[in-house]
Amino acid sequence: MGQCMSKLRDMVENPQSGLPGKVFACLSIIFVATTAINLCISTMPDLRAEEDRGECSQRCYNIFIIETVCVAWFSLEFLLRFVQAKSKWQFFKGPLNIIDVLAILPYYVSLLVEDEQKTIEKPGSNSYLEKIGLVLRVLRALRILYVMRLARHSLGLQTLGLTVRRCTREFGLLLLFLCVAVTLFAPLVHLAENEMGRCQEFSSVPASYWWAIISMTTVGYGDMVPRSIPGQVVALSSILSGILIMAFPATSIFHTFSRSYSELKRDQERLHSRLVRMKDANQSGESDTFNDTDSLVSEDTYRYFYTGK
Repeated sequence: MGQCMSKLRDMVENPQSGLPGKVFACLSIIFVATTAINLCISTMPDLRAEEDRGECSQRCYNIFIIETVCVAWFSLEFLLRFVQAKSKWQFFKGPLNIIDVLAILPYYVSLLVEDEQKTIEKPGSNSYLEKIGLVLRVLRALRILYVMRLARHSLGLQTLGLTVRRCTREFGLLLLFLCVAVTLFAPLVHLAENEMGRCQEFSSVPASYWWAIISMTTVGYGDMVPRSIPGQVVALSSILSGILIMAFPATSIFHTFSRSYSELKRDQERLHSRLVRMKDANQSGESDTFNDTDSLVSEDTYRYFYTGK
């Protein structure tokens, strides 16, 4: 049983463990891509019109079948990961496992909601049916969380997640700097435009907050533009301040990203070298020893990503 669990763990957690792991990872990526394409197609206007009329054409039925097959695969994958996990509690605390649950559950919940919607035919229940329809649309939109499953098979996405976990203080400082600057420049541009420029676009300070946020983050939609010279001076100051504020923590975040990538890459290469030595081992006792060591390394590597320890 221990050897079976070790092989199962290598297959679902380590694509480089052999052919079963590579096939399992490729199938997971294919189903994720299929789900994303299927979600895009399901939002076409003609399909939405059929849904509003309560109809279901052959294309709509095919989309439902494809979605069902993909969810069945994701459910099987989640069960296999749950079975091979040594600590079930730690398994449910993993961020990627939480994303899996949030991505899989909406499909089953939507089936229950649709059954309830079909059974309700009472007069005066249109408002309730509209709420159920809104819930269905929200649940279907949550299917986009399947894309986050690619982090299991992508070293770059794993590095990004680990960098975000390690740079929470830097991101907090960035938000603090932005909040302080927005709080400063929003009243200034409102005062400059309303009192000196007589511009009605900046009708209030809360409306000016939106302008300050998009200006300092260098987005600049152009829906609100200062017309007076004092307002343009304030806008120039806010834009320059936004560039500096965004640049302050960027160096630290970049170094953390580079260090995290090097660490995960080194762990992956070390694990791959031990797998090669395990395959080249001729004696069964030596092979079992390497197999146990490989399982421990694989578990430590993924625990490093999930918990940041």
